[in-house]
Amino acid sequence: MKTRVPLRDWGEDRLVARLVRGLPSAEGVVVGPGDDCAVLESPPGGKCHQLLKTDAVVEGVHFLASSPPAAVGWKAAARAVSDIAAMGGRPTHAVVTVVAPGLTATSWLLAVYRGLARCARTHGFSLAGGETSGAPDGAPVMLNVTMLGEVEPGRCVLRSGGRPGDAVFVTGRLGGSLASGRHLTFRPRLAEAQWLARHVRPSAMMDLSDGLGQDLPRLARASGTGWLIDPARLPCHRGCTPAEALGDGEDFELLFTVPRSRATRLPAAWRTAFPKVPLTCLGTLEPAGREEPALHGGYEHFRTLRPARGRPGAAAAGRARSATS
Repeated sequence: MKTRVPLRDWGEDRLVARLVRGLPSAEGVVVGPGDDCAVLESPPGGKCHQLLKTDAVVEGVHFLASSPPAAVGWKAAARAVSDIAAMGGRPTHAVVTVVAPGLTATSWLLAVYRGLARCARTHGFSLAGGETSGAPDGAPVMLNVTMLGEVEPGRCVLRSGGRPGDAVFVTGRLGGSLASGRHLTFRPRLAEAQWLARHVRPSAMMDLSDGLGQDLPRLARASGTGWLIDPARLPCHRGCTPAEALGDGEDFELLFTVPRSRATRLPAAWRTAFPKVPLTCLGTLEPAGREEPALHGGYEHFRTLRPARGRPGAAAAGRARSATS
């Protein structure tokens, strides 16, 4: 077995598939690796399954040293909320791990925690604790949020439930999240996802973090299907091209599928419930092997480089200069 193959030669999806192969499981795990969250059986006397998610943001990948620290904290927590939402659930508790060089300004990190706390208050979960660790000078800051949530068993939505003929929908608009700064200020589609789980019962759902070009194929693979979508229908943000809508990522919208029998009535009901949030039908899931058009782009860890990260070694200085943001 080759042990020195660079991670970029495998890419994220192949690496994760290899890492989780043969991992031990235990009684009570309803859904393990491969979805937006792990799903655990209800605790004794409980009525809801538990959702478990961990998500990291890394300086130079998910934010820059110059990014407003409160917005960094918001994003770190909101990403995990978005994954809980994509399962049809609601967040309940979170713990946070911070890894930072000793030169990082304390005021910068305090502002990060203000953003974390604002997200917790907005979406109704507690910050129950966490961990801090130092890092070598010049190393990037990393924040990891581990979040618990809950979902009624009959309303839990997985990536794997889609079937050929199901309509493919996406909420909101896509593209330009990094360039515009929306990736730091987005609001997870928590209310929208819970409404869908309660009233529509999607066959499959996930959030769009790596771009539709990456995430639709992931949903289709999990469901054992292909797809047929019309790029002309892509709901692009103003000034964005279809290629950017497919590939920029960090949109944190909902991608979901609905059986044809329920799809026809969905747009009118959606407009009544969420008049300010666009909803677009992109096409349908198809039998496995049909993938039209072929989708490319999107973000893939270990292979895709984010935009300019600043001068090497300047990260701690940048955090110190912007510590009062």
